[in-house]
Amino acid sequence: MSARLKLTSLLLLITLFSSLLLVSCHGRREVESFEMPIDFDEEKQYEITFWAKNENNKTQRSVYESAIKGFEAAYPNVSVTIKHYTDYGAIYNDVITNIQTATTPNVCITYPDHIATYITGENVVVPIAPLAQNDKYGFGGSEVKFDAPSEEEMVDKFLGECYIGDTLYAVPFMRSTEACYVNKDMVEALGYELPEIITWDFMFEVATAAMKKNPDGTYAVNGQKVMKPIIYKSTDNMMIQMLEQLDAGYSTDNAEILMFNDTTKDLLIELSGHVKTGAFTTFKIDSYPANFLNKGQCIFAIDSTAGATWMGSEAPLMDVPESSIVHFETAVLPVPQFNVNDPEMISQGPSLCIFNKEDPGEVVASWLFVQYLLTNEVQIAYSQTEGYVPVTEKAQESSEYLDYLSAAGKDNELHYDVKIAATKMLIDNVDNTFVTPVFNGSTSLRNAAGQMIESVTKSTRRNERINDAYVRDLYSDVSSLYRLDMISSTGPGAMPLVSSILCVSLALIWVLLGAYVLAPKVKKLIETVRQRQGEKEPPAKEKP
Repeated sequence: MSARLKLTSLLLLITLFSSLLLVSCHGRREVESFEMPIDFDEEKQYEITFWAKNENNKTQRSVYESAIKGFEAAYPNVSVTIKHYTDYGAIYNDVITNIQTATTPNVCITYPDHIATYITGENVVVPIAPLAQNDKYGFGGSEVKFDAPSEEEMVDKFLGECYIGDTLYAVPFMRSTEACYVNKDMVEALGYELPEIITWDFMFEVATAAMKKNPDGTYAVNGQKVMKPIIYKSTDNMMIQMLEQLDAGYSTDNAEILMFNDTTKDLLIELSGHVKTGAFTTFKIDSYPANFLNKGQCIFAIDSTAGATWMGSEAPLMDVPESSIVHFETAVLPVPQFNVNDPEMISQGPSLCIFNKEDPGEVVASWLFVQYLLTNEVQIAYSQTEGYVPVTEKAQESSEYLDYLSAAGKDNELHYDVKIAATKMLIDNVDNTFVTPVFNGSTSLRNAAGQMIESVTKSTRRNERINDAYVRDLYSDVSSLYRLDMISSTGPGAMPLVSSILCVSLALIWVLLGAYVLAPKVKKLIETVRQRQGEKEPPAKEKP
């Protein structure tokens, strides 16, 4: 093979590689920005897909399926196909993958953190305002064929959580927060009185007291060989809430990372001491908090209100054999606070976003389905499956929902008292909830927050020394692991640095390709010009 043929083959490979970079750069087949049509064509058949998340809960699945049937009855020309997930992260990863091939679902359960990444592609997610404000098909629209809520009937705080920058990219579906599920009997057995809101210091003090052992090696408080007083499910939320409560800085709306500060360092070092005594551990290191709580091996189990039906010795859902269950009174409290007079807790819960499609009518069909998920029928039914709160005032103030709340303890299924207590706790504290800034990369920052606690917990259990030097190295390691130095600071929707590098690389490759193709022609042109102008090089002079 000639050298030129080899070079040509190499350039063909470069061209192929550059095409892949082009896909990475642009991410998907272009779709025009959404424009609201004048009317929704009810004679045309639409098939839409809905990616939903449930808590491995059959009742939740049945609520979704009933909602689909109800919606299809109202709009027979629209068919909805649901795909069930048990993990928000799996939905996120699948959406990212499908953006590349323009095969996203029509509607999916999501979080604003995730949407911030989705919208780095052009026209991927449809802004809600053109849909919601439409006189015919928007909130309270004249042509909507079911009893949907008006915009005024949405809970303002929950709707406000769905903005990225100044643009509304989603609507809330359900809301939850974290709760501290407490074995009240053990707290009192240790000589403490449980307040309505606990502090971090109170929790750690009780947990330390619970580590006292009998002469036979069992723990005095439960008579068992296992005792893990505090188990935290989501350590990312733990770190975020601690920093928020102390006003110590986490991040800004412009993607400025503030988390690696002295307060964080002090919290991690102090936490290491509680790990050393055995008072504190995490879900990732040990196991699901409810399993230990229900066996009398945990006093403070901190988890979402969306997992309330797993908590307590009478819980309708649990993975504990009946012979291992220890009966106790379960108290449901807000997460621990540094200042009980100014409580702050994270607002969680899924939202709904709509993906852009070539046919605007398909987007309208998706929006109508989203509105159906906000009807009282769906909101109340789904909220009753766990410690969720409906996102509309219309549902919250309905007689059906108020009757449900008032019947707490009537049974251990629909009216399970711990579940309803978790719901009431959130309703009473809606004004005390907060959300973190949303930007492309905020999901990575959230993961990094939890990773620091996990790393300190593991290192402490390996007898590593947790000091200033350790934390400095941890900051560097976590920042590198989650590529926090590559998070864009140019605001929501900005292209990630990796994509920018790929695009620049692509441009350079095309420049090199062009130079290679044109070089022989340019050289030949120069030689022709020289010949015509008689500018050939003179012959070399002979040596004397």
